[in-house]
Amino acid sequence: MKKLTAIAALASATLLAACVPPQPYVQPVMVTPVQRVCDTSIRVINESNAIVRELYFSHSSLGSWGADQLGANVIYPGRSMSYRLTNPGNYDFRVVWNNGRATEIRQINVCVASQIIVTNRGISAR
Repeated sequence: MKKLTAIAALASATLLAACVPPQPYVQPVMVTPVQRVCDTSIRVINESNAIVRELYFSHSSLGSWGADQLGANVIYPGRSMSYRLTNPGNYDFRVVWNNGRATEIRQINVCVASQIIVTNRGISAR
């Protein structure tokens, strides 16, 4: 009798298994996070009529300008200087012309803007 019960149970399980459709095989997919590359190269272009004698820039999170980035150099009208900034993000820029006048621009995202344009009216970024 035990043998007959075991055969009946096996037959029931086989019939039930035949009623369940087979599940398709799904291959796992590895998702790699997209890393955005930020080119921190900037070019400071003097489109003004005056000589730029001092240039300061620092990450916007800092509270000071630091050293003059031109050192003994100047940027003559129509000329430019190129830099590669250390970190991505927002930067503040300050220029001082030969006559002592200064202007600033703040919160420039160097991952988006690659040129700092100095004009007679001030500074812009693009």
